[in-house]
Amino acid sequence: MSEPAKPINAQPAAPEVLLQMATGYWITQALYIAAKLGIADLLKDGPKSSNELAQATTTHAPSLYRVLRSLASVGVFTEIEGGKFDLTPLAEFLRTGSGSMRDMVLMQGEAWHWRPWGELMHSVKTGEMAVKQVFGGDLFGYFSQDAEAAKIFDGAMTNFSAAFTGAVIAAYDFSPIKKLVDVAGGHGKLISMVLKANPGMQGVLFDLPQVIEGARAMMTKEGLSGRCELASGSFFESVPAGGDAYLMKHIIHDWDDERAIAIMKNCHRAMNENGKLLLVEMVLPPGNDPFIGKYLDLEMLVMAPGGRERTEAEYRALFIAAGFKLTRIVPTQSPASVIEGVRV
Repeated sequence: MSEPAKPINAQPAAPEVLLQMATGYWITQALYIAAKLGIADLLKDGPKSSNELAQATTTHAPSLYRVLRSLASVGVFTEIEGGKFDLTPLAEFLRTGSGSMRDMVLMQGEAWHWRPWGELMHSVKTGEMAVKQVFGGDLFGYFSQDAEAAKIFDGAMTNFSAAFTGAVIAAYDFSPIKKLVDVAGGHGKLISMVLKANPGMQGVLFDLPQVIEGARAMMTKEGLSGRCELASGSFFESVPAGGDAYLMKHIIHDWDDERAIAIMKNCHRAMNENGKLLLVEMVLPPGNDPFIGKYLDLEMLVMAPGGRERTEAEYRALFIAAGFKLTRIVPTQSPASVIEGVRV
């Protein structure tokens, strides 16, 4: 008499878990292929076979099928009867348009992004950003030579911003602020949403000259040209004066303490007497719980000149050094929090 079958353990064994972790880049590259080929856009009107998708993307149908089958196994696309593939809730975010994460996925799979990650050991041994080891300078210097890479990066940052913007506005009460200055606010997605939610507020969007040129269309499109002044310059030199609050989203984490404090001091000098500083950042929690900010911290180690994610205590120290008192940390429904400080 044969022994009864043993129940399948729902929890993978430790070696399998480690294998899944070690091969995570397999999924990264499969996602990249799907994003690069625009597969999600091709499926917006309904399921298609790998042959149809291959014809539309001039790829090898059997090989494309293997990529899509692997992604379907982790919930990105689904394979249905007849060998066709369809969108899933995850795959919807690979479509182009508002709310998309397509450019962020593209960035993760581009060689100019993963090559510095291959030099993480250099950063661990030296404390220097690995991107310098690979390209001889910072990432923005590389972008000046590769317009397509710069375009993908800008799109990825917009994707990243959009993922947090709604949560920030829902969690923090901006209504007492009469004039808000968004420092290094890019094309103005966040400040435009804050202004729309607070009709009595005036805004200033401040960034580098080439970035601000791209923001004009956003302000016009959102009908905010009359309520949001556009200003350009370097936040290491100065920021626009006269704001009641100065907002920086995922800016301070790009820099070491010395340069972060310098930026914050410029805000301190520019703001009104009772002004506030608002940082939107991931605050690293204590303990061993998973938190994406701990891996974003490694991204900063690899890519940014001294950049890092910080704990609450580390942010308090920055605020004190820049002439602020950290008054509260407001969590949101995203991994980011709003760190509020007042001028002292």
